[in-house]
Amino acid sequence: MASIRLENLSKVHKGGTVKVVSGVNLEIRDKEFMVLVGPSGCGKSTTLRMIAGLEEISEGRIWIGDRLVNDVPAKDRDIAMVFQNYALYPHMTVFENMAFGLKLRHYPRAEIEKRVHEAAEILNIRPYLNRRPRQLSGGEHQRVALGRAIVRKPKVFLFDEPLSNLDAKMRVTMRTEIHKLRLRLQTTFIYVTHDQTEAMTMGDRIVAMKNGVIQQCAEPMTIYDKPSNKFVASFIGTPPINLFKGSIVRKDKKFYFDEGKFRVKLVDEMSMVMAAYAGKEVVFGIRSEDIYDKLFVSEASAENTIHVTCEVVEPLGSDVYLYLNSGKNNFTARVGVHNRPEVNRDMEVVFDMRKVHFFDPKTETTIV
Repeated sequence: MASIRLENLSKVHKGGTVKVVSGVNLEIRDKEFMVLVGPSGCGKSTTLRMIAGLEEISEGRIWIGDRLVNDVPAKDRDIAMVFQNYALYPHMTVFENMAFGLKLRHYPRAEIEKRVHEAAEILNIRPYLNRRPRQLSGGEHQRVALGRAIVRKPKVFLFDEPLSNLDAKMRVTMRTEIHKLRLRLQTTFIYVTHDQTEAMTMGDRIVAMKNGVIQQCAEPMTIYDKPSNKFVASFIGTPPINLFKGSIVRKDKKFYFDEGKFRVKLVDEMSMVMAAYAGKEVVFGIRSEDIYDKLFVSEASAENTIHVTCEVVEPLGSDVYLYLNSGKNNFTARVGVHNRPEVNRDMEVVFDMRKVHFFDPKTETTIV
């Protein structure tokens, strides 16, 4: 098993004019499940490929355990990678696909068979060992690709968006299977995805990336509850956090956020920090689950209650999404299944002001 350390890691394309990854510093602990998440083009897959040795490093250093691997070929780094397209050989059986890497390394036949059958047992694919890839479903393709990685017993597993080709139901199933696999193998996993649900449910820690730069690295609920900036707050969470531009105003020794069409009072502990922004513009953020229909709130402060129009009611089984309009901004509330107001009717909603976020409009960093 091994830890991984990235020191000032950078990747430059197109003659030095485009920096795909910029100054990444990151330590991945032994046996940790680390998830790199971000939108397409943010540099997460490039970072993974540099760790794997499949992409040349422009600057920086990569350590696997105590070994500097900048100049070590991919085949000698003791890692295994699972690709987005699975990269199975169509003319080979499942057994042959899983055994191929071991054969290249001249393992004895008995050891190859032992490892392949052990991996097939873990992944429940023993009945498919004599089939070819065209005879398998998408989920079975994924299991074979995992099996090919497992048989090598590497120090580090690397996953590059391995579930993106599966349907929604199979993604949930395979997400669980990978999590079980990690617990069983007790090794280091680095997992790249653009799906924030995968990141939240699978990772011990999450690295949120944008434009080749790490925006925040923390445990999933820390990322969710205490985002470092507006990008992280917006990217993590379904539906995305509601954001409003407005200003901080002071009245009768109290501080309020004024959106233009509504005004809500800050809680005392936030007021102390936000006092420095009195009279200034800020970005106000609140998640959909922290907005309530006033009809279902026993004690609602008038200073945290706003008038809105409900434009769409979207039932989703366990939740209902309300698409609301303040007269200036559209935003979303996530409420219980019993709560279905009439469409295109005015209503009142209550903001839980203990759970709001404020961001600097210029730097986009978190204020509170």
